[in-house]
Amino acid sequence: MTESTKARTANPATGTATNPTPKFGSAEMPASMHEMADKGMAQAKDNFNNAKAATEEAAHVFQQTYTVAAKGATDYNLKVFEIARFNTNAAFDYARELLGVKSLSEFVELSSARSRQQFETMTAQSKELATLAQRVSSETAEPLKTGISGVFNKVA
Repeated sequence: MTESTKARTANPATGTATNPTPKFGSAEMPASMHEMADKGMAQAKDNFNNAKAATEEAAHVFQQTYTVAAKGATDYNLKVFEIARFNTNAAFDYARELLGVKSLSEFVELSSARSRQQFETMTAQSKELATLAQRVSSETAEPLKTGISGVFNKVA
């Protein structure tokens, strides 16, 4: 070491050499390292805020989806009860008509007419339930499709 280097690094009180490299976390850390640490902290905070906002939005999307699904399930169940009530009433009407039958040919005619009517009714009811189920599925999936893609776009 040269005399000038010794003089710069020597502790004036003891005359011994000191370590010229600054310690991490000390006041002697270069400004560029402070800037880099501050930028890293700001970026981490920004990422955290973005993730928090995305999580809140995703929770809102799931809440909307649940609400739509619950309403759809209620509508579907009400339709099933309506169909069950209609079919029960039709069965009682058929039983009442059977009580008035006087001959075998009248019984066969009433039974075949009832079977034909029941088949047509069941076909129409099945189509109605299938259409309702498809509508409920589409309405339930829509908030998920639009909302979740928006959440992922915000995070990215």
